[in-house]
Amino acid sequence: MPDRPRYVAGSPAETEPIPAASVYASEVVAALESDIRFDERGLIPAIVQDAETNAVLMLAYMNRQALELTIQTGETHFWSRSRAELWHKGATSGNYQHVVDMQLDCDGDTLLVRVHADGPACHTGEYTCFYRSFSVDADSGESAVDPNESEG
Repeated sequence: MPDRPRYVAGSPAETEPIPAASVYASEVVAALESDIRFDERGLIPAIVQDAETNAVLMLAYMNRQALELTIQTGETHFWSRSRAELWHKGATSGNYQHVVDMQLDCDGDTLLVRVHADGPACHTGEYTCFYRSFSVDADSGESAVDPNESEG
């Protein structure tokens, strides 16, 4: 099992990480309560990035409990807005995401979660949920979408 995740406020060079293994997950989240800006529904967006390739794998949302579980277990947990329930990424697919580190953005309203993934992030089986690309011609304003394009 990988080392427990660490939280880094701001840039890694500016602050020391709080080792999750040295304190309980709820204490970590409580210590960060003034830094983390959950929205009016109690959620914060979590961008999940592959720690090796830096590819953005997915965007999901965490509530306080999902964040605590992620810190406690070292695997990603999220809040499903459509099902209104917690979900452990990989629990049904086997495609777990092992957290390497977590970073909070400058405004405190978005998390970056860097992971080692056991498999594809997307429910479609794609490596990343961002496999459909499109481009916009800056001169004409026209766009071209290729829904079948895949990076992985």
